[in-house]
Amino acid sequence: MSMTWCHIGWSAGGRGRVYAGPMVMLVLVLQQMVNAETLRVPEQHATIQEAIDQSKAGDHILVQPGTYKERLKLKPGVSLRSIGDDERGQVGLQRAERTIIDGGGDNGDNAGVQMAEGSRLDGFTVTNVGKYDSASWERHHLTSGNEQPYDPIGAPGIAGISVDDVNCDVMHNIVHHVGYTGIAVQGPSTTETRVFDNVCYRNMGGGIGFMNQSRGHAQRNHCFENFYAGIGHENASPAIIDNRCWNNIRAGIGISEGACPVVMRNHCYGNRRAGIGVRSGQDTRPVIQDNDCYSNGMAGIGAEKESQPVIRANRCYRNKMAGIGSRSGASPMIVGNECYENEMSGIGQAGNATPTLIDNHCHHNQLSGLGFDACERGVCVATGNRVVDNGKVAVGVQAGWDVTLLSNHFERTGGLPPIVMVFAGSKALLRDNVISGEGVAGVRVAGSVVLDQNRLIGKNMRPGGPPNFGIWALQDSEVTLMNNSFSNWRHAVHASQAKLRMEGNTASTFHRAAFHLVDPRPGSVVLANQVTASAASDAIFNANASGWKNADIRVEGNELVPVKSK
Repeated sequence: MSMTWCHIGWSAGGRGRVYAGPMVMLVLVLQQMVNAETLRVPEQHATIQEAIDQSKAGDHILVQPGTYKERLKLKPGVSLRSIGDDERGQVGLQRAERTIIDGGGDNGDNAGVQMAEGSRLDGFTVTNVGKYDSASWERHHLTSGNEQPYDPIGAPGIAGISVDDVNCDVMHNIVHHVGYTGIAVQGPSTTETRVFDNVCYRNMGGGIGFMNQSRGHAQRNHCFENFYAGIGHENASPAIIDNRCWNNIRAGIGISEGACPVVMRNHCYGNRRAGIGVRSGQDTRPVIQDNDCYSNGMAGIGAEKESQPVIRANRCYRNKMAGIGSRSGASPMIVGNECYENEMSGIGQAGNATPTLIDNHCHHNQLSGLGFDACERGVCVATGNRVVDNGKVAVGVQAGWDVTLLSNHFERTGGLPPIVMVFAGSKALLRDNVISGEGVAGVRVAGSVVLDQNRLIGKNMRPGGPPNFGIWALQDSEVTLMNNSFSNWRHAVHASQAKLRMEGNTASTFHRAAFHLVDPRPGSVVLANQVTASAASDAIFNANASGWKNADIRVEGNELVPVKSK
């Protein structure tokens, strides 16, 4: 069948030609459907490639079960399908398990199947394309990929199924033991490419790779035990939806080199490194939303190397490290996630990252809810987060960090560690937070802290040790307390050789003295604080306050208000 184009003629030197409109294109499609033929292998053609060579756009090729030792190059508009229904087998569909394209190993430069514009590959096993290195796979799996060289997913190689700058469908296939990526999609003209319901495992690259400005959709694929990521991205922006990626040597889903995919509703678990890993450059800006990432060897979701992902409404739990982690200059926007039962932090930061944390729920993690590991310089704003019942601290801020905590709820029942710990060499601003719990302190400070308009609520005041202080300011710390309220602590503030500015705070339900201030540093100021006393022996300050008159300390306008008897 010949394809006819409509032209509008122009004189010599004219501006060009105009192709047929939608109605003409519809007629052409209908003509293809009417004239389509079904070719059968091996009944009519001994090999699959022979049938492809004899086909035309719109034709269907049906292949009987068997092993076909060949590599295929499809033609535009041709559909290639294994014979059978969609009954499940051990790995994928039974018909895919029984209909095998064997690429002959490390012998040849072509993909196992080369897709064409408008073509479809439905229900085959593609295997033995290139060299599968079992010893290398075992070695790197054992070391969680820590010794693997860093090769971008877009590095040259021979894929099991190759989609090179065309739109096509790759569906219901099983791709395994390939010396490179199982299914490789590349080029900007892949907007309508669909990769769905495939199984990709034990390939020496990724299970599925999107690279070189590719787009398209990957949905309901199962990718496991691949040498790199289950689904990998390099400078590509597809939609990655409803896939399962597990036990891959690196990430379940890997995103790098300027890739900006939308990653939604995937399950990534048991991978040797991250469930979803993002890295390599400020132009790497994926949207990662509504995924389940659990039981991975490192973080559930990790961002590093200056990447800038949006990480939203995911569930990250029981991972060996953080639920969500950022490091190495990453700037993630982390919003509305639930992180729980991870072996380290719910959300952990390190290495000069600049994360923004909004409305996350971090609970029952073994170390901290929000963790900030020591670095040269990290900056974080955290607002509206609920961080409760973590094993150690709700928030731990180590050296090098400048952290702003706004309108969060930090709480723990039981335990000895402080609710919030600010280490030496770090800075924190806490405003309008609720800090509730037991332990040695609501906030323990060795660095520099400003607390403004927070509520610090002790759950179980202890008249004796161990310490039970709303604020515990250590030697050489700098603490500014403005308009905070303290209740039910042994002391609202315990400070020893710290520089203090305390103004407009209120305290109630304490033991003997609301503020236990030992040898405050010169320049300290204690102004207009109000203490509600519950017993005649209660006081604003402890006896150590008498020695302040000889130091450069300003103490004015503080008020003790006895509780009125009924």
